[in-house]
Parts: sequence; C-alpha cells; structure tokens
Amino acid sequence: VSGTQLVEARQACEQAATAGREVLARGGSALDAVEAAVIILEDCPVLDAGRGSYPNSEGFVEMDALIMDGRTLEMGAIAAIQRVRHPVTLARRVMDKSGHHFLVGPGADAFADSIDFPRCDISELLVDNDQEPAELAVASVPGLSDTVGAVALDSHGNVAAATSTGGTPNKRPGRVGDSPLVGCGAYADNWTAAVSATGYGEALMRVVISKRVCDLVGTGLSAAAACNAAIRLLEERTGGDGGLIAVDARGQVGWAYNTTAMPYAYATGDSPVVVGH
Repeated sequence: VSGTQLVEARQACEQAATAGREVLARGGSALDAVEAAVIILEDCPVLDAGRGSYPNSEGFVEMDALIMDGRTLEMGAIAAIQRVRHPVTLARRVMDKSGHHFLVGPGADAFADSIDFPRCDISELLVDNDQEPAELAVASVPGLSDTVGAVALDSHGNVAAATSTGGTPNKRPGRVGDSPLVGCGAYADNWTAAVSATGYGEALMRVVISKRVCDLVGTGLSAAAACNAAIRLLEERTGGDGGLIAVDARGQVGWAYNTTAMPYAYATGDSPVVVGH
C-alpha cells in the first residue's frame, strides 16, 4: 500500500472522528455518532467499504455492514448488498424499520427498495485498484484494505459500534466475512464496551473477537488491555491478522492490531483528535 493511500486513510479517520464528536457535542446519541463516522469512511476511496469496495470474482460489489446499540443490544445488519453507497445507514434502517436484525442478498435489496433507500450505480463504488495487486494490499495492510468501523460513548453513558466492508478481493459471490456478524465484526454493550474489528474475517469470526473484547472488559480489563489480549488470542488460535478499536463504559479508548498498519483516530472531550496507524 502506498504512502499516499496511508495518508488518505489517516485523513479519512481524522474526519470521521471529528464528525462523530460533532454529533456527540450536540447531544446526539452514540448510535448517531458511529453512523456519521462510518459514512465518511465509506466515502473514502482507499478504504474497502462503500466507495472503494473490492469486486467479487464475477465483478460485482457485495457489501456487508453492522450497527449495534449498547443500551438495548438492538442491532441491524446487512450482507451481500449491492448498489448502496452507505451500507451502514441501510443497516441502521434494518434495525429501526424492518422488524428483523439481519437481512441478506436479494432480501436486503428488496428491503432497501421497499423503503425507497437510495441506490447507486456500481461505477460509483468501484475505484481504480490497478496501482498494485490487491493481494499485496490485503497481505501487507489488512487494516487499510479491509473493513472500516467506529465506536462511541455518549453523554448519557450509552455506547454503540458500527462496521462496514466491501469484503475481500475476488471473493466468491455470497461470501460473508466477520463484519456483519454480531460479536465478530462489532459488539456494543453498555455494561462493558463497544468494539469494532477489521482484518481477515475468516479468522476473526472463529474467535467471536468483538464480543470477546467486551467479555474481557467485563472481567476488569481496560479497553486497551482487552484489545491486546484478544489480538494475542487471534494469533495463537487462528494465526490470523486483525485489528480492533474499542471504548469501554468508563470512556477509556483502546486499540490493537498485528498488521503492518491500521489507520485510526479518536476524539475525547475537547482534546485534539489523535491520529495514528
């Protein structure tokens, strides 16, 4: 992955953190904040979610997303959705309007159309990935070429998490990774923490990594210690690559990854946004 792409990814993370904080500063909910942040990340062409998603082996773009409310444990998820610019917002609509928690493929498409959700052309989602082999991007920086996510704690003490992805390059049609799976791609519980995961989905789902971070926080670990412990477990049990971001119920922020880089940003109170990778 080029230095330019890394810079662009960091900038998108900073913009997303700023947008999320603005929502919270207005008294908005953690749920609104993570949706606002992920929308910005879905618009960033160097990240694999929304615009910039990888095509599957047949040239189509199938995207997955999950959003979860830590106050009620309500969630909304979609998988293998096509021609949607902001999958995270459609996942939110699934939670609020469908009477269900998870819709996939043609059913997710039909639901989107039933609520007049905006559809886009596939050309809006595909960007030129010819600069370097997609396999290299995935191998070297899964955090950059994979999933995006956000977590938040609001002034009412509620947490929320959201995750969105275009999946792996050249995947089989119908392949679903960890991102929309509750407890894997994300989990949020006011009693413990909100977590979002990125990386090699086939490994992350095997250890239900986001729920595991919440459970570790429940035993008394900080968000940071819980993320580090979960990434160690991922390595030991699956040999997989991944990254995590989390905020616990006390407002402590944590992240961990075993990849070359994982662009991230966070905002606490009135302090400047912290950006890293």
